[in-house]
Amino acid sequence: MKAGTHQAEALRIVVTDPIISRFQQELRYDGGAHHWVMASGWGAEEQLRAVADADVVICSALPPEQAAAGTRLRLVHVTGAGYEKIALDALSPSAAVANTFHHARPIAEHVVMMTLMLSRRALAADRELRSGQWRTIATAKDVPFHPTLDGMVVGVIGLGTIGAEVARLAGALGMRVQAVRGNPAAPLPAGVQPEWVGGNAELPKLLETSDVVVVTVPLSEGTRGLIGAGELQRMKPSALLVNVARGPIVDQGALYAALAERRIAGAGIDVWWGTPAGGRVPPSEFPFEELDNVVLTPHHSGHARRTFERRAADIAANIANLAAGRPLFNVVRAAS
Repeated sequence: MKAGTHQAEALRIVVTDPIISRFQQELRYDGGAHHWVMASGWGAEEQLRAVADADVVICSALPPEQAAAGTRLRLVHVTGAGYEKIALDALSPSAAVANTFHHARPIAEHVVMMTLMLSRRALAADRELRSGQWRTIATAKDVPFHPTLDGMVVGVIGLGTIGAEVARLAGALGMRVQAVRGNPAAPLPAGVQPEWVGGNAELPKLLETSDVVVVTVPLSEGTRGLIGAGELQRMKPSALLVNVARGPIVDQGALYAALAERRIAGAGIDVWWGTPAGGRVPPSEFPFEELDNVVLTPHHSGHARRTFERRAADIAANIANLAAGRPLFNVVRAAS
């Protein structure tokens, strides 16, 4: 159906992502006479047959066999920002790929929460109080004074949507902000006012001068292992590391050693080095759960309801655009 016509095309839409499936009202906002297949709980073979007959697939992952089967696909809509789990090379050239965001604010709030929990010994104080100990600076000389956010420097690695929101929120709370990114000369995102922005070569300077280092860059071959033993060694002994990007950007062995040996003060880990398998939770080769200077969360920093409501609304809008022959938005791979 071409742009400008009054009747939109009916599409066959398959949804395989279990989280976005909970937001069917928002997904169906287009109101078109589409055929919806909610396939998140189906087996692999059933999903494969459904994708083979679909015009649109809404998913967080599309393995090669499903991508290759989708010969009539016109749109693969990822349910988040990352599309590394979409087998792009196996897709038909006629399939566009789009993504969606809206997770930056809850993740930025999570960064602040982790920073406060670590700098104020929230978990340790909770454990002590539950065990009948009243330990404060008034009762124990080894209990440290805690800092306030407005006296801290946050160093943001990456200034994409998440990094920019971390910088905005940290700045609003009085923290001094500095950052590194691939193109330091690019215009700053709206509302971001760092003391300085450097290129990737200035990462050592950021590490040496930050009280909180926040990792927000995407995972790529260029960022895998970006924070290793040498980088952690550059950080202040009083500094915190918060990773809300992807686990493999930080070398897990080097991080565990730095925390266990108190070469850095603490870490907030929301992202891991794989998925739970073989009963190993959290999914790491090292026992981070045994350390008392970490806050561990199961990759849920962006899991606010509004994140998924807005993502579903984006997907619905793009489906309406496709059905009416209008241009798509947030396209990461155009159809040819």
